[in-house]
Amino acid sequence: MNVETTINNDITAGDGALTSAEQGKYDGKRACVVGSGFGGMALAIRLQSAGIQTTIVEARDKPGGRAYYWEKDGFTFDAGPTVVTDPDCLKELWALSGHDMAEDVELMKVMPFYRLNWPDSTNFDYSNDENELNDEIAKLNPADVAGYQRFLEYSEQCYEKGYLELGHKPFLDFKSMLKAAPALMKKQAWRSVYSMVSSFIENEKLREGLSFHTLLVGGDPMKTSAIYTLIHKLEKDGGVWWTRGGTNRLIAGMVRHFERLGGTIRVGDPVVQVHTIGTKASEVETKSGWRERFDAVASNADIMHSYKDLLSGSKRGQKYAKSLARKKFSPSLFVVHFGLDGTWPGIAHHMILFGPRYKGLLQDIYDHGVLPQDFSIYLHHPTVTDPSMAPKGKSTFYALVPVAHQGKLAVDWDEVGPILEKRILDEIGRRLIPDIHERIVTKFHYAPSDFSTDLNAHLGSAFSLEPVLTQSAFFRGHNRDDVIDNFYLVGAGTHPGAGIPGVVGSAKATAGLMLEDLAVKTA
Repeated sequence: MNVETTINNDITAGDGALTSAEQGKYDGKRACVVGSGFGGMALAIRLQSAGIQTTIVEARDKPGGRAYYWEKDGFTFDAGPTVVTDPDCLKELWALSGHDMAEDVELMKVMPFYRLNWPDSTNFDYSNDENELNDEIAKLNPADVAGYQRFLEYSEQCYEKGYLELGHKPFLDFKSMLKAAPALMKKQAWRSVYSMVSSFIENEKLREGLSFHTLLVGGDPMKTSAIYTLIHKLEKDGGVWWTRGGTNRLIAGMVRHFERLGGTIRVGDPVVQVHTIGTKASEVETKSGWRERFDAVASNADIMHSYKDLLSGSKRGQKYAKSLARKKFSPSLFVVHFGLDGTWPGIAHHMILFGPRYKGLLQDIYDHGVLPQDFSIYLHHPTVTDPSMAPKGKSTFYALVPVAHQGKLAVDWDEVGPILEKRILDEIGRRLIPDIHERIVTKFHYAPSDFSTDLNAHLGSAFSLEPVLTQSAFFRGHNRDDVIDNFYLVGAGTHPGAGIPGVVGSAKATAGLMLEDLAVKTA
C-alpha cells in the first residue's frame, strides 16, 4: 500500500521557526531522501528544519529501515538497533526548530549497560558507575583497575579526535584525509581495538569485554581501528538508553517531528531509479510510477543498491558499483525473536553470552566464512526495563549472533535457519532459562537472506562496508558523490559509519554539504 502524508508547515515564530530571511535562503528548493532509517530521518529533519521542502521515500510498509518492528501475539519485536547512546545527537534534531525531543519520545535509562557472561558462569556488569565498575574489574583482576583507567584516558583522546572533531566532518578529497592522518597516527589508529585494549588490560575476559563493542557496528575487534575505542567514552558520558515502547517509537517520534515541520513521507513504494542528466540527479521514480523532480537527492539505502540499481542508468552508477564490489563488507546477522511466558527480573536488558572461543570465532565469521558450532550471543531483553513490550506476565527477547555474509557463507537459510535457531535457544536454555522451549509463546527468526530481500543489503551485510582503517573516512562512501554533484549519501555506508550515533553523525555531515550547495546565491 502506498501512503503519502503531507502536513502543512504551520510553525510560528514562538515555536522556533526560521525567520523569513532564513526561509528565503532555500526558497523553492526541494530535496528527496531515499530510505527512512535513522540516517535518512535525521537528514530529512535537518533539511526540513532549514526550510528545504523534503520528501522521504521508503520501500517498506513502515518507516525505520533496519529499525523495523513486528507485532505478534501481543508482543512487540524490534528489528534493531536497540542500544541508544549519545542521546544528545538525537535531541539536537528537535532543538534545530526550537522543539524538545521529549514531546515525541521517552528515553529510559538502562543499567547495567551490558551484563557479560562466559561459559564458566562468570558475570561482569559493565556501566558508567565508576565505583561499581572498578569492583567488577577487581573481581576478575585487581591489577586491571589501574589499567582500565589508562585505557579510559586513551578512549577519551580517541573520542575527542575521532567523534567530536572528525565524526561530523565530510572527507571529500584525499587532502582532507592527509590533514587528519597525523592525529590518527598519534593515536595508533593502525592498531586494532583488541590490540590496544590488551596493551592496558591483562585479563582475557576483560579484554573481550572491552573490545566486543565494534561487533555492534559490524567490525572485527581484531581488525577494526583502535579509534573505535571511543565508544567507551561515548557510553560513559552519555549512558545507554531505551525508548519506551521500543526503538520503533524513536523512529515514530522522528517521523512525527518531520511531519510537524512540513515534511512529506511516502511508504511502501520502492525507488526504482534516480534519473540523471549529465552530472545532475534530476528525478526520482518509484515502483508505483510516481515520479518527481528534485534539486537534490540523498540515499539512505544500501550503498551498493544506491549505485548498482538506483543509479544504474548512469555511467557513474555502473562504474562505482564495480569499485564497491571489490571492497570488504561487514558480516550479516542471524536473529531469533521470541516471546516467553513468565518474567525474568534477573536477566539484564542487554547481555553478551560469550562462547568458548573469541579470536577463533571471529576468524570463522570474518575470514573463513564458515558456520561454526559455537557462537557468542547478544541477548536483548527489553521487558525488564519496559514491560509494555509484551502482554502482562510475559517477556520479549531476541538473540542475535553474527554470521558471515552471503558472499562468504552461501547456505540455504530456509534449511539452515531452523537448525541454528534451535541451537541458539538451547544455549540460552542451558545458561539462563532451563525450560525455555516449554515457555515459548511465539518465535521467528531473521536471516542474512532477509537482509538481502527486505533491505537490498549487498551480500546480506547487516552493517554495510566493514569499518577497517582502509575503508574509513575518505576511503568510505563520500557524503556527496564525486561525479553527480547533487547526489548524496547518508547512513552506514558513508562516513563515519554504522550505529545510531554514526548514521546520525553522517546526516549532520551530509546536511552541511546540502545546505551549502542548495543555498540561493544572492549578490
